[in-house]
Amino acid sequence: MTEHESWTKKRHLPTDRPVTWVALVGFMGTGKSRIGWELSRYLSLTFIDTDRVIERVSCMRIPDIFELYGEHVFREYETEVVSRCLRLNEVVISSGGGTPLKPENRKMLKSRGPVVMLTASPETIYKRTRRHKRPLLEIGNPTERIRELMAARQAAYEDVASFRVSTDGRNSEDVVSEIVKKLWRWQESSR
Repeated sequence: MTEHESWTKKRHLPTDRPVTWVALVGFMGTGKSRIGWELSRYLSLTFIDTDRVIERVSCMRIPDIFELYGEHVFREYETEVVSRCLRLNEVVISSGGGTPLKPENRKMLKSRGPVVMLTASPETIYKRTRRHKRPLLEIGNPTERIRELMAARQAAYEDVASFRVSTDGRNSEDVVSEIVKKLWRWQESSR
């Protein structure tokens, strides 16, 4: 097999993809941005990270929005971005960790297409997030705070998710492969 044939075989053409719109949800540090980017490339879709959109539109970093305006204002921004993402086609959406907390956001995401819930252990999440300022983890023991927040958010994540995929101890290629297989199953069951 030539290099071109190998590349063409790895790259799925638009007619060879299970969906043209998919959202990723899950706690911070579960890999939504990384996996979303790689999934979008695999499926030949555009990648949109809602947190980056909020930062660009507000001209502020998320920790600064939390500090200056509070979590409530940030959550309102999230809802607006999710609403606008519903109008798009051929995209992979990576949502913020708290996006599914609002019933309105869950309803919107579920109405548009499959929603993949990424999971990871509190220890893995802490390892992935400890070098970045995370406003919700600035209190007490970060690993314990992660456990508390994950428990509080679990029902919202479960409510919105079409299916779940663990990212613990796995490379991104394996995770993307599992997501694509599950998206094909989702597409078949949705007919």
